[in-house]
Amino acid sequence: MKPRALHWFALLLLVASVCINYADRGNLAIAAVRLRAELHLTANVMGFLMGAFSFTYALAQLGAAKIIDRWNVNWLYALAFFLWSAATGATGLANLFWQFFLLRLLLGLSESLAYPAYAKMMVVSFPERLRGTANGLIDAGSKLGPAVGAFVGIEILAKFDWRGMFIIIGAASMLWLVPWCTVAGRLPHKILVAKSSEIVKAMSYQKLMESRVFWGTAVGLFGGNYAWYFTLNWLPYYLENERHYSGTHLRNVATLCYVAVAVASALFGFLADWIIRRGHDAGKVRQLSMCLGLLFCCPLMFAAVSAPNEQWSTTLLLLMFIAMGGWSSNHWALTQLLAGPGTAGKWTGLQNCIGNFAGIFAPWITGYALDKTKSFFVAFAIASGFLLVAVISYWFVVGKPRQVFHLEESGQEKVDGREESVPLPVPE
Repeated sequence: MKPRALHWFALLLLVASVCINYADRGNLAIAAVRLRAELHLTANVMGFLMGAFSFTYALAQLGAAKIIDRWNVNWLYALAFFLWSAATGATGLANLFWQFFLLRLLLGLSESLAYPAYAKMMVVSFPERLRGTANGLIDAGSKLGPAVGAFVGIEILAKFDWRGMFIIIGAASMLWLVPWCTVAGRLPHKILVAKSSEIVKAMSYQKLMESRVFWGTAVGLFGGNYAWYFTLNWLPYYLENERHYSGTHLRNVATLCYVAVAVASALFGFLADWIIRRGHDAGKVRQLSMCLGLLFCCPLMFAAVSAPNEQWSTTLLLLMFIAMGGWSSNHWALTQLLAGPGTAGKWTGLQNCIGNFAGIFAPWITGYALDKTKSFFVAFAIASGFLLVAVISYWFVVGKPRQVFHLEESGQEKVDGREESVPLPVPE
């Protein structure tokens, strides 16, 4: 299968959409200082509000995976995009804490469809040798989103206050739906198999939960996500309150950090595909990129908060974000390889459900630590520890990466081309 121009154009639109996705989920961090002052919130309660998004986002992953396996993923994604953009705009009209909380829950619910949808689209439209590039670009969009959100959001914040920021970003996001609706009906949405006699059968959730390899990816995602959600929710606040950056300087440093991980993610994705096309094992290449990225990220994160001056802290933060790109560019491509075409959406949904509970715990634990210690040192140290957990999980628990899928006709499970007799999965 060779992607056509239509697929690449759709991929560019998806990159733009995930950029908007992460700008929407990260813009609360931009408004945090003013919002906290207006609502008279403690850091702990502010962390609770930041984590509300991830509560529905994580739990809804299971339902999202089932939905995209049943209906046309291209149009479902358009509906989800409309809902999360509307939730963002409506946040600018909220006045009470419970209103903010419910809108963040709605934002998480609607955005829960995104990554299972990306996984389905990737395995439908892109072969393995190009999935590092495709996933790297998607991930670059997810990291560029907070950069754009920080740059644009801080500018809007200065001119229109935080309410105007939410309303303008939410309304402008709706424009993305125009080009997407012109291509959604022409894109494939069903998985094609090489041989008509082979019916690709998705694993049941029970079989996934029994798989050690699945838990390796899920715990690894939780560890990596903890560090990512920590920076996504608290980096602007940290720079403004602990490093005393303000105005243009705050905007530039925050934007540069997110741009660094976006560029690194795209480059590491390209690099992994380049190595794979030269005959190296795809699973090992992606696994090594992820683990090395996390290993370098861990000490750099710990060193950044310990740095005595602004220059060293900024430099170490930038290097940390670059290292994070080694993990973020390849972890979904590895999941797609392990899951196979039939199980990609379901595996991604369940993995994302477990992994995104980090988005609940990271903001709350950080806020609690900040209230108790009045410093970000402990919060950075905890995030560094979770990065080490992720390395152990991806390398030792996953072990040698192998693709697993079921052939319904033969009643056999095929692993890396080797067939082993197993019972047929029970249809759900």
